[in-house]
Amino acid sequence: MTQTLEHLLADGDRLFQGFFEWLDGQYDEESGGFYYARSSKRSGRFTPDIESTAQALNIMDRCDLLERWSERRKQAAVRFFQERQDAATGFFYDADPNMRLDGVMVGRALGYSLNALRRFGAAPLHPLPRQSEATPEYMASVAAYGDWLRSISLSNSWRGCDLLSSSAAHLLALTPAEREPYVNEAFAYLASIQHPDSGLWGEGSRYVQISGTFKLHLFYQRFEVPIPRQDAIYRSLLETLREDEAFDMCYVRNPISLLMSMRPSISAAEMLEIAEVTLANMAKLKRDDGGFSREIDHSPPAPNVAQVKPGETYPDMPAPVLIGLGEVEGDMNAGTQAILIRHALRELAGLPADPLPVAEHLFRDRPVAAE
Repeated sequence: MTQTLEHLLADGDRLFQGFFEWLDGQYDEESGGFYYARSSKRSGRFTPDIESTAQALNIMDRCDLLERWSERRKQAAVRFFQERQDAATGFFYDADPNMRLDGVMVGRALGYSLNALRRFGAAPLHPLPRQSEATPEYMASVAAYGDWLRSISLSNSWRGCDLLSSSAAHLLALTPAEREPYVNEAFAYLASIQHPDSGLWGEGSRYVQISGTFKLHLFYQRFEVPIPRQDAIYRSLLETLREDEAFDMCYVRNPISLLMSMRPSISAAEMLEIAEVTLANMAKLKRDDGGFSREIDHSPPAPNVAQVKPGETYPDMPAPVLIGLGEVEGDMNAGTQAILIRHALRELAGLPADPLPVAEHLFRDRPVAAE
């Protein structure tokens, strides 16, 4: 069985043919950043953005490709992030003003930027946001925090659980004594609304609920608390893989990431089945340009609302931050997830993370005449 699984995963590596050519083509020599998709670059309407650039660097780091970069490119990446820090607030922003309206996206940009700068031994140019400025009103008291938790709609489990999980950073900023009543409030509430049979949270399709449960599992992990009903969650995950259509790369990745977090006991037969379904679903999202698309029919032009399907509205739905045209094309978000899936499947299978082949000329300085 192990040998069959090893052959299956090796055969699945063919999905990455052309991927690194696509990734290298997203690089922008002038800014030192990466575009989200080919339409972002070709249309002339967009610029390289924080998330796409950080995700590209994460792919390169995971695939041991940053060592190919010259010192000039590394310093250009440092400038890319430093120039996007706002001196007044300390946060990092893209040019689109709508980004500042999405607290989740602003928080991600801060983490992405700081990690990228640390990777190159650099630091922000300006002081980071003071905790008093970054702390939301709901942290004023345990009662206020509890009210905020109960106010979050879980009609879309993925979006709602993502918002709930975003409070972890604020809880971790407290002292252990201050934090304890907040953490107790959170886990008591989450336990009260977990579906007893499925082990999942919220509403929406099963893939949406699994995606939301994955977000909450990360929250539980931050505080070293075991997630309740793990056996039920695992059964629901297997049933979903077997029976439901995964038309979004997140629906392919989130179950695998949830398995990586939970580390349940997986039989050899189930591991083979999980890998077969996952690779088949990934293949549906592979594009002619060499990349992978977030969604089955196109790449979402505004990733910060990709959790919400057309026609759906929610009180906390952010304004779209457009970074592409939404064509049938590869995008950086999906590419990041495809690499994560590949590494996770090999780890779950107990196999070494053998590197993917990458042409020697890629990720090198380009001749001046070609720029």
